[in-house]
Amino acid sequence: MLCFFLSIDSSLFSQKNNSVVYERYIQNALQVWKTPGMSVVVVKDGKVVYKNGFGVTELGKPNPFTTATLSICASTTKAMTAVCMGMLVDEGKIKWTDKVSDVYPELKLFDNYASSELTVKDLFTHNTGLGNGDWLWVLGNSTDTIVNRMRLMNPAYSFRSSFIYQNLMYMVAGQVIQKVSGKPWTNFIKERLFTPLGMQHTYPSYQLSINEPSHITPHFMYEDSVVKPIPYIDDVKNVSSAGSVWSCADDISKWMMFMLDSATVNGKKLLKPETYNELFKPQAMVTDDQFYPTQQITKPHWKTYGLGWFQEDYHGNMLQFHTGSLDGAVAIIGLIPDQHFGVYIFGNRDHTELRHALMYKAIDLWCFNDNTHDWSSDFFALYKKLKDDAKKKENEKEAKRVSNTIPSLEMSAYEGKYNNEIFGNAEIVFHNDSLLLKYPNNITLHLTHWHYDTFLGKYNYTWFDKSFVQFSLNDLGKVSQFEMDGMVYKKKE
Repeated sequence: MLCFFLSIDSSLFSQKNNSVVYERYIQNALQVWKTPGMSVVVVKDGKVVYKNGFGVTELGKPNPFTTATLSICASTTKAMTAVCMGMLVDEGKIKWTDKVSDVYPELKLFDNYASSELTVKDLFTHNTGLGNGDWLWVLGNSTDTIVNRMRLMNPAYSFRSSFIYQNLMYMVAGQVIQKVSGKPWTNFIKERLFTPLGMQHTYPSYQLSINEPSHITPHFMYEDSVVKPIPYIDDVKNVSSAGSVWSCADDISKWMMFMLDSATVNGKKLLKPETYNELFKPQAMVTDDQFYPTQQITKPHWKTYGLGWFQEDYHGNMLQFHTGSLDGAVAIIGLIPDQHFGVYIFGNRDHTELRHALMYKAIDLWCFNDNTHDWSSDFFALYKKLKDDAKKKENEKEAKRVSNTIPSLEMSAYEGKYNNEIFGNAEIVFHNDSLLLKYPNNITLHLTHWHYDTFLGKYNYTWFDKSFVQFSLNDLGKVSQFEMDGMVYKKKE
């Protein structure tokens, strides 16, 4: 009997010690990664074993980033959408193997075979042949417009032969949920998931969350390593089922415990066992270039994707995880169901990959009682090298710039309206002796001459990357089109 009580005390001591170690680790790492604020929650064996907030919601202001502060779930929303579809599967309203063309005929793809064979499950696995079409929703196009234009997108690879992560098929999944249930995805997920789980401070969109007292402000680190607040742009609303949920550490712990307990809440299963298991089954192989750079250090033996989950092996366990990233904010969730373990991290700085370090550190501490690995230092060095390599390539391109060239035509000759059949309209304006490239949704690039008929474009949203814009002339010597980031916009007559 004495040994039994000593065992319990030892376990409690270990958990408390892990919490102290983890908290100190986070506090030190936040400074290294220049992240203004984070919230972290860890669950183990059906209980919250650690939860805290750090830093501030916005630099220069005193409001603390707490476990009640709302932040962006972004693409960690995808697993929630998969659960919603699973509920409809359990009700017999749809099957994973149903053809999307039978349920949602509005969707047509460029590849007729893919259009006819695309199943409901394919919407969740990123292997339909579709490339990254995010520019469609960044430009503010409506959901209906995006669906209509997807038929014009050339496949990036043949149907189910590879993997490219993208958001548009998850948007379609939300449309299918509405079609089958008769309720918009935003209503369905709130009524069928958030409310039963008691997630009273979790919302399907930013607009629905605005009355909450504490929200993050996004931040971006500029080239001089200075971190500044940036405005939140609510452009994900038209692909909401791919990434529009807002939540907090207090609430998201309930989501993790629900998923670790076979989709059970208050003793009631919201999914049948076979449907729950389907979510975590490997559905598609993930290519090296589509997985996270962290693989260079964690060295997984396999990399797959489930229904809303990236998957890898870690210390002989199957790790289900996913990041979420929108301008100026991040999230990450990691679950090891066999260990009854979960960790979720919110952060308010663009692509602060400290999130990966804190996920693996939590796993080490609470699953393996291991405090030997400094993931923060390793990942910081990794991502610094990636950044330095990208800067080196940029400098190499700069070195190849041809000096003392001038555009083929007077600057005003490049003015006009342009169109891309997939992405829509654009306009070149000659203003104050320079060119402006204007897109919908208030996106503008200021163009400066690079060489010949190529210009370097810098966005009005200063945290966007730079883009090169190359003009072409027709046989009459007039501007016929421009190309930017692989997209060709033809000039209107």
